[in-house]
Amino acid sequence: MASAAQDPAREFIPRTIDPDDERAFMDAIEKWVEGEVKPVVMEHDHGDIWPEKLVHQMAEMGLFGATIGQEYGGLGLPATTYAKIVTYVSSYWMALTGIFNSHLIMAAAVERFGTEEQRQEWLPKFASGEIRGGLALTEPNAGTDLQAIRTVATRDGDDYVINGTKTWISNGIKGSCFALLVKTDPKADPRYKGMSLMIAPKGEGFTVGKKFEKLGYKGIDSAELMFDNYRIPAKNLIGGVEGHGFFQATGGLELGRINVAARGVGLAKGSLRLATEYAQLRETMGKPICEHQAIQLKLGEMVTRARASELLTMDAAETYDRGERCDMQAGMAKFFASESAVRNSEEAMRIYGGYAYSKEYEIERYYRDALLMCIGEGTNEMQRMIISKQWVKQNPA
Repeated sequence: MASAAQDPAREFIPRTIDPDDERAFMDAIEKWVEGEVKPVVMEHDHGDIWPEKLVHQMAEMGLFGATIGQEYGGLGLPATTYAKIVTYVSSYWMALTGIFNSHLIMAAAVERFGTEEQRQEWLPKFASGEIRGGLALTEPNAGTDLQAIRTVATRDGDDYVINGTKTWISNGIKGSCFALLVKTDPKADPRYKGMSLMIAPKGEGFTVGKKFEKLGYKGIDSAELMFDNYRIPAKNLIGGVEGHGFFQATGGLELGRINVAARGVGLAKGSLRLATEYAQLRETMGKPICEHQAIQLKLGEMVTRARASELLTMDAAETYDRGERCDMQAGMAKFFASESAVRNSEEAMRIYGGYAYSKEYEIERYYRDALLMCIGEGTNEMQRMIISKQWVKQNPA
């Protein structure tokens, strides 16, 4: 099975997995999607229903501990295997992967940057799914510009008292614990030096606001979180030292962007699959539309985009598994795969023609879900800036 977890406090050990073990795990995922997920996708998507039964099944399969080290009760999967899981599930229902991805970014922050005591206390419960949650970064006035957050944590003896608001938080309603980005020194200059990341379980002073009604990404709750004199122990400060939260949060986004890239690959491949099936069944002018040059040109481009996206995503995942900095690779994968998802879903809609506009056909869900991939985990405009800056840095004149 997979090797030991990444730990900044000790020598990094690259994560690997035996190919037979990976194939067995992927077989189990494929059977689960076929038997449990596909029959209920449209019901949950159209009704925006949280998939409670599927969540319990995901916990039983270990998906809430997919990337958590085995020594803490997780599966310890490498990012490459994780990306394959996300891609496959997303090719049938993308929103489902958001339930465990946000949770695993929270877990990664604790595993990579937390103290050993924090790892021992929290990671086994995260891995089992006993405690599920996500990442609480975004605020009404701070999205891409994380340094502009206004949520403040004030030290009070052995506790921190937190006040502020977070918004668009995945798993905000159903989750019970979050990696919460706060300002412990609002006057710090530069601003990032005053930011810290906290392990924040729900409790007194922590309330959930409205559930957002969304165009797509149905079935997973996105909500507002409010903190009014919310008190947590100082021992919940990830890493035990103030001022490191910005880099702890953005470090976790590398895995998040690989996940979003994998979701984009899944949407691109799923759109291609549906379009290919339909193009062979639908006939015009006495032959299947896949034999018309106009449709062949679309399918040819869709195949290429899906494959290129997959290769970029695996490159980023392999870099992550080696313990190397991968913000450029993750950014390239996220940018290209998400744009490919949008383009492939749009082309699939065109191939379906008028039927694409009917909710009786699944393709409209791919179209609604795809655009979020260009926005989440850092906009594609920001990804292009990251790619460019890293490229120039690596290639000095």
